Amino acid sequence: MDNKVLTISTPVIVISSFIKIVFINTNTMVDINIERARTEVDRRGFLDMEVDASVDLFCEIELLKKEKSAIVLAHYYQEPDIQDVADYIGDSLGLAQQAEKTNADIIVFAGVHFMAETAKILNPNKKVLLPDLKAGCSLADSAPANIFKAFREKHPDHIVISYINCTADIKAMSDIICTSSNAQKIIESVPKDQPIIFAPDKNLGAYLIKKTGRDMLLWNGACMVHEIFSQQKILKLKTLNPNAKIIAHPECEETVLQYADYIGSTTQLLKFAITDSANEFIVATETGILHQMQKDAPLKTFIPAPPDNMCACNDCPHMKLNTLEKLYLCMKYEQPEILMDEKTRVAALKPIQRMLEISRLQV
Repeated sequence: MDNKVLTISTPVIVISSFIKIVFINTNTMVDINIERARTEVDRRGFLDMEVDASVDLFCEIELLKKEKSAIVLAHYYQEPDIQDVADYIGDSLGLAQQAEKTNADIIVFAGVHFMAETAKILNPNKKVLLPDLKAGCSLADSAPANIFKAFREKHPDHIVISYINCTADIKAMSDIICTSSNAQKIIESVPKDQPIIFAPDKNLGAYLIKKTGRDMLLWNGACMVHEIFSQQKILKLKTLNPNAKIIAHPECEETVLQYADYIGSTTQLLKFAITDSANEFIVATETGILHQMQKDAPLKTFIPAPPDNMCACNDCPHMKLNTLEKLYLCMKYEQPEILMDEKTRVAALKPIQRMLEISRLQV
């Protein structure tokens, strides 16, 4: 049989003495890819799909927000591109407050797992998405629920004030949640004769003992980012930059905090850096905050405090698991989603609500 010439718009493969026409359905291919990616979410933590390099992610994310009635909440420690596309950027307290009052149908949380869990606890009827489920927290991991439960049972006369950087299971065993922004006021709202367990951050707890004079029982947990700042390297930086003020997060160890000109939560550090008369700052917290500091005070100099390793700055590997591409795919396909046992959610809601009530009373 003679070969024939066909004019077609679909791909053609010539095999031997006949023509085989292959019709490719792009939508079917995408459907197959997304279904395969969804089955891998639990193992990989995110939708492992390629994003066309020609896609304007900033534009597409804005369109998806409108199309899906979605809001993007981002922590200050996220990469700059994610901060720039977010509807709200803040620390743990501000993010919890925004999650509580949002009218959006979908909350996309650009942060770590416990933050998205908190949003779900506050919004059981909304879909809460996290770009990468593996974006965990070393501090939250330092308090396994079964071990903490046994610890609490040994001290039945104590109430539990837990730092928000903990799992939903730990929140469910707590009496009040706090953040670094409001921890001092939360502790001071408790009667002085009431014994307190503070968990899970021992460094923040030790700082609060000094600030409040309360003799709290501390859980032995710490943040992998804040506990490895090098006192020696920071002091060397100070020698090289004598006009720079050292500002530090209270999750840092006392060896660093003792040299700080100002200690505060991420939001408090940002406000101080913007309003203070100094023009140079050595910043002892996760480097993501420097993006906002530089945007809000472009004429000032911000120097990341170095950790006790070979790196020049200190990034949280969990926070940085989220990328703009993962955020886009998460919004487009509404996966991965945060799901939670209702009994745990209800139990965890009470101490969060108590924190938000106390915070409102103190405004």
